[in-house]
Amino acid sequence: MKKDSNILIVGHDDVVERSLVQYFTAHGFEHVFSSSAMAMNTTIQASVYDFFAQYRPEYIFLSSTRSGGIAANQRQPAEFIYHNLESQNNIVYAAWKFGAKKLLYCASSCVYPRECPQPMRPEHLLTGPLEKTSEAYAVAKIAGIKLCQAYRWQYGLKAIVAIPATIYGPGSDTDPATAHVIGALIHKFVEAIQDGADSVTVWGSGRPRREFLYADDFVQACLCLMERYDDEEIVNISAGFDVPIEELAQIICEVVGFHGKIYFDESKPDGTMRKLLDSTYLTKLGWNAKVSLREGIERTYAWYNNNKI
Repeated sequence: MKKDSNILIVGHDDVVERSLVQYFTAHGFEHVFSSSAMAMNTTIQASVYDFFAQYRPEYIFLSSTRSGGIAANQRQPAEFIYHNLESQNNIVYAAWKFGAKKLLYCASSCVYPRECPQPMRPEHLLTGPLEKTSEAYAVAKIAGIKLCQAYRWQYGLKAIVAIPATIYGPGSDTDPATAHVIGALIHKFVEAIQDGADSVTVWGSGRPRREFLYADDFVQACLCLMERYDDEEIVNISAGFDVPIEELAQIICEVVGFHGKIYFDESKPDGTMRKLLDSTYLTKLGWNAKVSLREGIERTYAWYNNNKI
């Protein structure tokens, strides 16, 4: 990618889209387009075609156009599957039709089976049932993977596929109704401090283990793949370790300064018990995550304090 390349970033004004846009604009790239900033309706083919015909994007970063935590997945499965299917269908087809040089499709770790061997590897895809709480979203993302592979095989579209761990950082959603766990817990603990509460209740048992990837590390992984990878195999983007939700909650509690008790509501779903990705291949390409979980949470909390309170 050159500084005058036409770059399109497709998302839903989330931490992924924001982080990529911020990187490219901060580093002097002249033609960076964000689907959210342009209010492009990616579910409408004509809207996508009009953009591609006018701006001819050369490099495309295609992430989710709808996503969220367990609560959002349970409440809006129809929106999650429809919006992602329609959007990725239109973007991938337009990338081929208008001659894009390369497309990076970001899937999600929920595409792997619920009872997947750990750490999860690309060959485990479609080897078992999915986690029910995120099934609709996962089906859409699996379809996106196969769509990219099909256009690569049949038409030669340079489409590559990555599966990242859960991404967090400045710009994360912090609404407990829609957010992933780190954003939701930061909000909950800060709100508890403001309200003078002596306890916070967290969904689930606290036993599931989750892997998290700081946004800056994710961006660097995307750049590494765009510059150095051209094959059809899926590549995982992993920080290389996971933590129990109970431990994560305790770290966030310490970072924000909440001194009350943490209770776990076991009537709420846990989701998959473990989702650790194997990113051996990406490490061989020269990428490694650099931001520790505590440091990343501290940075995210500082951003939240400056922007949300």
